Amino acid sequence: MQLDASIAAVVTGGASGLGAATARRLARHGVRVALFDLNEAAGEALAREIGGVFCPVDVTSDAQVEAGFARARAAHGQERVLVNCAGTGNAVKTASRDKATGEIRHFPLANFDRIIQINLVGTFRCIARSAAGMLTLDPLDAPFHSNERGAIVCTASVAAQDGQMGQAAYSASKAGVVGMTLPIARDLMAEGIRINTILPGIFDTPLLQGAPENVKAALAASVPFPKRLGQPDEYAELAETMIRLGYFNGESVRLDGAIRMAPR
Repeated sequence: MQLDASIAAVVTGGASGLGAATARRLARHGVRVALFDLNEAAGEALAREIGGVFCPVDVTSDAQVEAGFARARAAHGQERVLVNCAGTGNAVKTASRDKATGEIRHFPLANFDRIIQINLVGTFRCIARSAAGMLTLDPLDAPFHSNERGAIVCTASVAAQDGQMGQAAYSASKAGVVGMTLPIARDLMAEGIRINTILPGIFDTPLLQGAPENVKAALAASVPFPKRLGQPDEYAELAETMIRLGYFNGESVRLDGAIRMAPR
């Protein structure tokens, strides 16, 4: 898919981190970008910077997602690109014993469900609505487009394959994103809509920026090569490749410097 001013895109979790980097990269090609996020101040600021539109959206809400797509489409027209970066995590053992009191606890199920609802169900909610909108578009007829209507990129995590202690909910949610990528590609293949997923490793996102420097240095040193944290624009570059390259479909790709996460 050629990225230019004829293309509209929606980026969820677009106000910061991987989503913001992707929004900026798409906008540099002239793409009209709508940002879905809960952080209104950051979202509005980035929208002004890139000439896009901010849509306040909680991806766990049917009504907010529907309203977000309506606002984005009113501003830019039907999107041909969706990049799903909205997500969160937590770290709680399945069951554990308090070292001081001996009290036995288990992972609160409401907290487990919250992670699944945001990372997995929220991702699918946006995919389903965006793909339905893409079906209303005429296929692109330029060379190599192969009657393409749209392209979707999702964000999983290396935790989908080698989750650490306390990551049962997070790993399950991200493994779900990986697991649904190929079936969705097959669901949409007759309509000319592609979908791929990125599994980032340890990236220098707002989640890590507040960590002490020695902690970040240790994390960087754990990466086989290059021994550093991933940069959000590297994620954005792979997302761009997945969008541009019409033969890239149904794949889940690690972007991690060859790291394999230890148990803790």
